[in-house]
Amino acid sequence: MSRSEFDDIRAFLSDETTHAADLLRVARTLIDDLEHARMREAMLSTYYLRLLTAARASVAAQADGAADPLAFVKHELGEHGQLPADGESVSRILADARTAAALLACLEQGSPAGRAGGLRLRRCVGTGRRLSH
Repeated sequence: MSRSEFDDIRAFLSDETTHAADLLRVARTLIDDLEHARMREAMLSTYYLRLLTAARASVAAQADGAADPLAFVKHELGEHGQLPADGESVSRILADARTAAALLACLEQGSPAGRAGGLRLRRCVGTGRRLSH
């Protein structure tokens, strides 16, 4: 949920003309959104753990002298359709990886790449939601 959606909800809740039935509807919607977010988080955690396990197994297989130490990672990437396609540019894939690493480094430092001159730019995430009166 974007910052503007939170602001809209806060304004809606603080409006004295908002009816109790509308508040209940908003509460139900927020509970549904929270449940969806928790399910998505659990799914992403599962994907992350599977990929981490595959990476660790590949490193261990390489240390053990296995014939195809990347087999574990290849399998995991294949399960999610993320193996590089035939003819896909290696330089593009590596550039994507470098860009992702740079973005993650910015996030970890607490200075998102989107900030310029101290202005907070709104994220464009999710679907817009209007709260009716």
